[in-house]
Amino acid sequence: MQDSIFKPEYKDKSIRSFVIRAGRMTDGQRKAFEQWWPKYGLSLYSGSQNFDEVFGRQAPKVLEVGFGMGDSLLEMAKAEPEKDFIGIEVHPPGVGRLINNAGNEGVENLRVYMADANDVLEDCVADDSLDRFQLYFPDPWHKKKHNKRRIVNSGFIQKIAGKLNTAGICHMATDWEPYAEHMMETMSAAEQFENTQGEYLFAKRPEFRPITKFERRGDRLGHGVWDLLFKKR
Repeated sequence: MQDSIFKPEYKDKSIRSFVIRAGRMTDGQRKAFEQWWPKYGLSLYSGSQNFDEVFGRQAPKVLEVGFGMGDSLLEMAKAEPEKDFIGIEVHPPGVGRLINNAGNEGVENLRVYMADANDVLEDCVADDSLDRFQLYFPDPWHKKKHNKRRIVNSGFIQKIAGKLNTAGICHMATDWEPYAEHMMETMSAAEQFENTQGEYLFAKRPEFRPITKFERRGDRLGHGVWDLLFKKR
C-alpha cells in the first residue's frame, strides 16, 4: 500500500480551516489503515450516504468534526451504543489511532472520514439527517490575518443547520476565549438556532462530552473552557 492512499480527501479551494502536515506514515499507522480502514473508513468521493444503510440500522446520528487523536470520540461511541457516530479528521495519525483502537475494542457504531469537513457536509451528509453535531477545540487561528480560516463562520453554521433534524443539537467547545466569543456571536446571529441556556449564555460541560487530558492539564493551569449548546428551531 502506498502512503498516498492515506492522504486526506478534499476539493480544491483557496481557504481551508486546516493545514496538511507533511510526514510519512509510521509502520503502526500504516498497519492500522490496512487492517481497519475497510471497516471504518468512508470516502468523500462516494458522495451522498444513507447512514442507516452504512450502519445497518436506524439510530440517532452524531457527527463530530476534528476529533484529533480520537480518544474522546471513541469514549462517546462506547458510552452511547444506541447512537451511531461519524467522525471527520484530516490528520492521518489521529485517524489511524482511532480506527485501530475501535477495531481492537470491537466498536461497531463508528465510521470515519479523512477529509475536509465542509466537503463531507456538502457532498455526503443528507439534510435533516443528524441528531447532534460536535465541534471540540478547533484551531482558533488566533492571529487576525488568519481569522478567515476559522471553521466557525455564518456559512458553516448555515450548513450545519441544514444537516440537523428538528430539535437537533449543535455543541461546540473551545479553550480560547476570543474564539468562544466569536462562536457565541455567530451562533446567536443564526436564526435557525436557539441557545439552550438562554441568550448569550455558555453551558456547563454536558455529561456526554468526556474531559480530555489536555483539558485537565489546562484546568490545573487555570485555563478556561467554554461550551455552547444550541438547538435547531
